[in-house]
This record gives sequence, C-alpha cells and structure tokens, in this order.
Amino acid sequence: MPGNMDSSLPNLAADFEEFKESTKIDIPLGERRKVIQPSSLKSRQLEELMTFLIDWINATLKQDHIVVQSLVEDLYDGLVLHHLLVHLGEVKLDVEEIALSSSAQKKKLGAVLGRVNQLLQVTEDDNLNWNMDLIHNKDLIATLHLMVAIAKHFRPNIPLPENVCLETLVLEVDKTGIKTSKHLEYITGKRNEEQNQGSEVDTINELFKLGPDKVKVMQQALLHFVNRHLLKLGVTVNDFSAQFSNGVIMILLIGQLEGYFIHLSEYYLKPSDEKEKLHNVSFMLELLKDRGLLNYPINPQDVVNVDPKATVRILHCLFTKYKDK
Repeated sequence: MPGNMDSSLPNLAADFEEFKESTKIDIPLGERRKVIQPSSLKSRQLEELMTFLIDWINATLKQDHIVVQSLVEDLYDGLVLHHLLVHLGEVKLDVEEIALSSSAQKKKLGAVLGRVNQLLQVTEDDNLNWNMDLIHNKDLIATLHLMVAIAKHFRPNIPLPENVCLETLVLEVDKTGIKTSKHLEYITGKRNEEQNQGSEVDTINELFKLGPDKVKVMQQALLHFVNRHLLKLGVTVNDFSAQFSNGVIMILLIGQLEGYFIHLSEYYLKPSDEKEKLHNVSFMLELLKDRGLLNYPINPQDVVNVDPKATVRILHCLFTKYKDK
C-alpha cells in the first residue's frame, strides 16, 4: 500500500457521508455513479462556467424568448437543446415542441442527442461523457460535458472559463455495500491546449476509423517504443490490451523517459483490485499533466477498462516527445 495514501487523498468515507447529507442517494445494485463532491459544488470555477454557459444559451435563444436559469433543470427534457440546434446548426427535428410525460421527454431528448452526436462526429464507442439517461436525470457532470462540447463545436473561439476541474466520487453499489473512489473530472482545459487536443484526438479517431489492421500497426510501433525504454528494467510488454490497464507499466515508463525514480510508496506495484488500479492510473495521469506531457484530459477509468483509444493517446503523447531518445 502506498505510504502516503492516507495523507494525499481525502478521507473517502467522510466525503461520502458529507455527500449523503447534501443529496439523495439512489443507485441500483451493480451500477456505478459519479457525483461531484460538495467542496467542488461550491467552487468559483464551477460557478463561473455554469454562469457563462447559461448566459451564452440565453443570448443564443433571445429571439425565442427562452430564458434558462439552471442547466440541469432547464435542459433535461430536450426543448432548449432542440432550439439550440435550430439556431446553431440550422437543424430542426420532427419532434413535438413540448413533451410533458417522462417517456415523451426521453423520446425527444434521445432524438436531439442523436443529432448532436452526429454533428459532433462522435458515437457511443467514443466513451461519451453524456447520454440520454444522464441528461434526463439531471446529471450536472454529463450536462456540463455536453454543453461544453456543443459550445466548442459551433463556436470554436468561444472564451470558455479555463481549467475547470471537479473533484468527484465514483460510487458503486454491490452486495457488500457502497464502494467509493476519488476521481478528478476535467471539464475544460486551457484554450491553446484544447486546440492541440483537438488535433491529437482527431488523429487518433481517424486512425481507429481506418480499421483494426491500421490500429494494430500503431500498437506494435508503440509496444516497440515501450519495450525499448523498459529493457533496462527487465520488463517486457506483450499484451497491449491488458498490461497497461493497471498503470504500473506507464509509471515505470515515465520514470525511464524523464530520468528519475518514482518511489514505490507512491503507487501499487502489484494492484490487486480496481480501486488500486484506478489509484495508479490517476497518479500516472497527474505525473503526465504536471510535467506538461499531456495536453488533454483522459478519464482514468477508461484506461482501467482497457479502452484502446485512451491507451493509444497516452502512449502516443510520450512517443511524440521521446521518439528520438
């Protein structure tokens, strides 16, 4: 167990108890939910971003006499999102204007989000941070991600508040009770970094669209790069899909590339469960971010879940900088 774990991370039990006092918990058995910690809910960064998005929506829909006061309360039924599509993308869908029942709202919202995803050129395979159920259930994290994506797509130069990052708790219910883990949720970055990110993400997305053969070629090149630098440690990576998911290989690789030893007390050398893997991956991503090696946010859970795009993006970042070393 990492020696500084207790001092570097908040007490998750205390965080969860505070969260329970501030909102109602209703998570079905076997499901996982991400919630914003109370301290982040009160942060100036979050308040500025929400105010900015609300003002931008209201300015865009001024001629429709629509006034939004709350992102989650006013966007969950699809009406405002549909009007935004009409004004921003000149897209009008064949949906009822006002949906009163929950089923009608979900049907309309699903149609609107489907068209939004088409315009953003994303699919569910891209591990989206939003979906119909999350938006309809008034999930603030999903709604923020969605609105930031819409704003950046239709108004690339929009001056969104920078570096909005929220502390969240990932809650999972099983037969033994509720398991919690800490996670940093990046909503926006720096504008110049996001421009670089867009280019990088598009490159990786385009690679995966070319088919599995092209992806395999890239993975083999990255494996060669990794193994060349880990040779001194006697470590060899053979399985691209599994060996990176616990964060250990990447932490060792960063140490080799950056030329320093990362103390074993900082991470789990042999993680035994998902919580320890998530700690390792989160720690690794923070190392990359602190050293300016990662110009766009990666969800640690995606790496743990063996998402090939997330793994390729991280390794490609390191390869781009250290390929000549």
